[in-house]
Amino acid sequence: MHEEIRHMVPAAEFHTAEGCHINELSNSDADPEASIARARVRPGVTTRWHRLAGTTERYVVLSGAGRVEVGKLPAQSVAPGDVVLIPPGCRQRITSLGDDDLVFLAICTPRFRPEVYEDMDPDPVPAGPAPV
Repeated sequence: MHEEIRHMVPAAEFHTAEGCHINELSNSDADPEASIARARVRPGVTTRWHRLAGTTERYVVLSGAGRVEVGKLPAQSVAPGDVVLIPPGCRQRITSLGDDDLVFLAICTPRFRPEVYEDMDPDPVPAGPAPV
């Protein structure tokens, strides 16, 4: 890794089948120890049950309000400043509550790669165009 400033590119945000919008702020082979993504979940949306194999994830809530379900813990409210620790292989999902988007950083160690993602939701993946 070398010194670098990475600027967020709002147009780089994409919608996932999981039910959230992602902007990969830092995720590259040059920095394999960690990745940082900005996640955005629209009001009333609950992401799909999923887990990450061999990857620890941390949510740092930036704005909005939510309810997170992680592993065997009971569902808990989250708000700006809260940090959710998610060990490798631990099932998880999050719901955006209120009228505003829930926005959080998803920090993964080692860095997130698509092949570590495992959908665990019993419902089929919804088809159709991605929401805004």
